[in-house]
Amino acid sequence: MNLKCDPDDAVRLRGEHPGLIVPGYHMNKRHWNTVTVDGGLPDRLVRELVEDSYDLVVAGLPRAQRLRLDRP
Repeated sequence: MNLKCDPDDAVRLRGEHPGLIVPGYHMNKRHWNTVTVDGGLPDRLVRELVEDSYDLVVAGLPRAQRLRLDRP
């Protein structure tokens, strides 16, 4: 799956998990990683990467759209 990431963290994660975290496939390689979810990475790390990606994507949305996501 493709996940958005802070550029510095993206490079670090690729170095720590070669083959499992690589530059984003068909995405901006600076901000996106492709993460292989096949049991090779700890579940906790995958969950953190998904949560961080969600936060980064939502932060980039216009204010009106962010407010709609906050509503139940």
